[in-house]
Amino acid sequence: MIEIDNVHKHFGTLHVLKGVSLNVKKGEVLSMIGGSGSGKSTMLMCINGLEGIQKGSISVDGIDVHAKATDLNKLRRRIGIVFQQWNAFPHLTVLENVMLAPRKVLGKSKQEAEAIAVQQLGHVGLGEKLRAFPSRLSGGQQQRMAIARALAMSPDYMLFDEVTSALDPQLVGEVLDTLRMLSKEGMTMIVVTHEMRFAREVSDRVAFFCQGQIHELGTPEQIFDSPQKPETADFLRSVL
Repeated sequence: MIEIDNVHKHFGTLHVLKGVSLNVKKGEVLSMIGGSGSGKSTMLMCINGLEGIQKGSISVDGIDVHAKATDLNKLRRRIGIVFQQWNAFPHLTVLENVMLAPRKVLGKSKQEAEAIAVQQLGHVGLGEKLRAFPSRLSGGQQQRMAIARALAMSPDYMLFDEVTSALDPQLVGEVLDTLRMLSKEGMTMIVVTHEMRFAREVSDRVAFFCQGQIHELGTPEQIFDSPQKPETADFLRSVL
């Protein structure tokens, strides 16, 4: 379980997260929705330990992410994160990009790392692109390669930060289909998204962020059909 308790985050004088509390259970898909600057992406960075917090706590399976004694590199092996930009190494093939972390971080042999990479690239529908270079892939394929790269570490949790926002509309569907597949397989996921249809269809729960706080949290039916807060209703009217 991921447990978030009264988290506050500041960037200088800017108070970005204002007392966020949330639990995410194993096997759950939580979508975070809300306007730009509402704190969603920052929350993901804090969960992964990429950003520090000024108050509160975040724990993953009982491990305090921000405790001084916590080995963040070890913990991050269990928490995959995929960003808007895939940041592949352009001089490496698709296969070599996905092999890199198992070899360098997990200490796998070349043969073991290649087997893992082949499996995960096949998993996301890129089995025929192993020897291609990233520049030869479409945006959707590059994003799926980034997902395979994260899955190659065998994480317990996956965090997705607006993974479709940099894609042309016709490419969004193939990436969302990959996330749907992971959901059906039981992967625990926190997904920051502007894709309301995905949030409604795939999520177990939806958290609406507004001005650094969770203004509303509930099932997709509750959030989309019967929002309780006027801020939620206003946001949904603006995007649907």
